[in-house]
Amino acid sequence: MLQLSEIRDGLARGEFFLEYQPIVSLADGRCLGAEALVRWRRGDHVVPPSEFIPLVENTPVSGFITYWVMEAVTAELGAWLKENPDVYVSINAPPEILGRGGIEYAAVKSGLMALSSQVMLEITERGIPDPLGVASINDRGGTGVRVALDDVTLMGGVSMAVLMRCPFDAIKLDKSLIDQIKPDAPRPDWMGAVRMLEGSRSKLLVIAEGVDTEYQVAMLRAANVDAVQGFYFSRPLDTVSLFAFHRERMPR
Repeated sequence: MLQLSEIRDGLARGEFFLEYQPIVSLADGRCLGAEALVRWRRGDHVVPPSEFIPLVENTPVSGFITYWVMEAVTAELGAWLKENPDVYVSINAPPEILGRGGIEYAAVKSGLMALSSQVMLEITERGIPDPLGVASINDRGGTGVRVALDDVTLMGGVSMAVLMRCPFDAIKLDKSLIDQIKPDAPRPDWMGAVRMLEGSRSKLLVIAEGVDTEYQVAMLRAANVDAVQGFYFSRPLDTVSLFAFHRERMPR
């Protein structure tokens, strides 16, 4: 079983790297940006995120990884973001480190703060921030940074309750919801809840994760979902492939 010390050592040895999952507009097919995904190459294999991400949650290592991601994103995507001010990068932010100054410090130190209007922080629905984190989201003021509620499952009214506490700019529908869209169930009940969420907040961006089929794309478009990410459009990409994907989807 993995230990936190092994993850720390992997970071120190430079074993971690990033891939980017493109985010595509359903209105016109443009590449709106990408989500930065942490990968760990250990020896001759890549450790699945499901094996190490849960282990670091609510530990100091979650902060180390987040700050490393911000530095890596700036180094890899900084020039591309400057050249394409209409795209953004989303970064997963553990709720336990929000409001404690670390994210802001890392953003300034890495240079990412200069691109803050093209950054979206993702916070999971299952990891609701504490009062310090909520205050940080509410007080982000003129930084331009946007915040998304990630892994939204629409179960038990959690999403609506959280949205009432924090001014999220986007919600990301969990793959478990998207998997329910099938020819024999084209409009699952949760689609009604999405309409309620959209009605409760003007300019709320709705993004569907884990979209794998053309049928899902068609139903999500009909449901007025704004954007999608998933294997239907692209698997996670390295930087060169992401830049090419973006170019191919630029307006002609």
